[in-house]
Amino acid sequence: MSNASREKIMIFDTTLRDGAQTRGVAFSVEDKIRIARGLDQLGVDFIEGGWPGSNPKDVAFFHEMKKAPLSRASLTAFSSTRMKNMAVEEDANIRTLCETGVPAVAIFGKSWDLHVTEALETSLDENLAMVSSTISYLRGRFEKIIFDAEHYFDGFKADRGYALAVIEAAASAGADWIALCDTNGGSLPSEILEAQEAAAARVTVPLGIHAHNDSELAVANSLVAVGAGARMVQGTINGLGERCGNANLCSVIPNLELKGNFRCLPEGQLEKLTHISHLVSEAANRSQPDWLPYVGRNAFAHKGGIHVSAVRKNSRCYEHVSPELVGNDRIVTISELSGKSNVLEKVKKLGIDLSDDPKRTAGILKAVKELEARGYHFEGADASFELLSARELGTLKDYFTLQGFRVLTWAEGDGKSWSEATIKAAVPEEVSLSGGYSDPVEHTSADGSGPVEALDRALRKVLEKFYPVLGTVKLSDYKVRILNEEAGTNATTRVMISSTDGVDHWTTVGVSDNILDASWHALCDSLIYKLKKEDESRRHSGGGSIEEDKEVAYAAQN
Repeated sequence: MSNASREKIMIFDTTLRDGAQTRGVAFSVEDKIRIARGLDQLGVDFIEGGWPGSNPKDVAFFHEMKKAPLSRASLTAFSSTRMKNMAVEEDANIRTLCETGVPAVAIFGKSWDLHVTEALETSLDENLAMVSSTISYLRGRFEKIIFDAEHYFDGFKADRGYALAVIEAAASAGADWIALCDTNGGSLPSEILEAQEAAAARVTVPLGIHAHNDSELAVANSLVAVGAGARMVQGTINGLGERCGNANLCSVIPNLELKGNFRCLPEGQLEKLTHISHLVSEAANRSQPDWLPYVGRNAFAHKGGIHVSAVRKNSRCYEHVSPELVGNDRIVTISELSGKSNVLEKVKKLGIDLSDDPKRTAGILKAVKELEARGYHFEGADASFELLSARELGTLKDYFTLQGFRVLTWAEGDGKSWSEATIKAAVPEEVSLSGGYSDPVEHTSADGSGPVEALDRALRKVLEKFYPVLGTVKLSDYKVRILNEEAGTNATTRVMISSTDGVDHWTTVGVSDNILDASWHALCDSLIYKLKKEDESRRHSGGGSIEEDKEVAYAAQN
């Protein structure tokens, strides 16, 4: 169904304001600008940039945004109604708001009598006057005015007459939209429905929903509100927000577009949803939550062999929508729960078709299950699985051979320590273009702040002479897990190493009852994986082989 035939839902993103209140998140001005540009490209309707009267950072953000306005979305500034017992034109927050130059403002006001009398410490009539006079003053100064009826649903339960009087005052004063807020996030869908219908019966101004997730119902409550007539949804990317967060727009938008007769984004923009989700996680300096619906890595991940077999025949068997619709990917994981279908699908992504080769498929599956029984974990180490498959298929080159290593750790009297690693490794001759060489053996050492860093430096000292491309590889993460704690110091250790060359990221795994041995296997695989991918890239592009690099490097040294 085309977007033209669907009813429009306005998407109001508050990641930069409400989302920035997430514990542990601190967006810089540059972060906020980058997120705003991404949201604009996604096609949301309103981007709430912050509260310019509350902090210098938000003032700076709005100032910078004047230099290059958004192309699609309405940049929106947030503020409260005027202070009690004060003329609106004398309120400093309101003056700062008017200096932003943005086309839209979101003004929040109290709609719960408890907040009026105990938080604001004013009268119910004065609160109504604060709402009315603020919106009237801003009318004509901005293209759009959104009134956020703070705590509307709690206020409706406490004194529905007063809560409805507040939104009626906002509507009469000229608000373009009224967003009903479940600020404490404690309302049930049935309560949202009742209070929403009562509001729609009282005012003709279009309504929106602003839900918090303290009861794990923000998305559900937003969908219920839309079903009851709300035509604006406020929320954040990835559900960021204070306490338990806000309604997650990465769930709300696809639910409305793919499962309801609604249009949220311009045609073709939904597939950018996963990208913006990752962009916000990166700016927030947080790992992307794998379990997020639609945009998380696990959203379309399949582990059980029966599931994968069915998905290979028809993805609808275990996927409620296609991952491509939201810009995500299908992932087939490899583990002891895998069947042949997992292996077939996984190696297919590597460009290998084993559909007519059950013997080699069974060989890979057997190797996986044997290694996982020893403690390996390929589900989070795709690079190691790729290398395992290549070894089983006999297609992995012998890039180097370890002849031995030794690690010493020194502890000094002042509490400082350092490690030294000595290794002996051979880089065998595979292709001789000019007479060549035979198994050049390197015996070298290097130090580091710890044993793994020392091993890494020593190994690179050997290999980068022959494979300069390894100079681009950096270790980005190192995780250790003890698999059988009851064994004490004899426990089996699993090490997972994440690496990057600045473009791609990959993870390798090693297991041993010796942590250095486990680290060594994961470390070697991380470098072998890079060499393998470099080989493949050169073959596809028609460039020189990695063996030619090795010959040139060796000749230069001798």
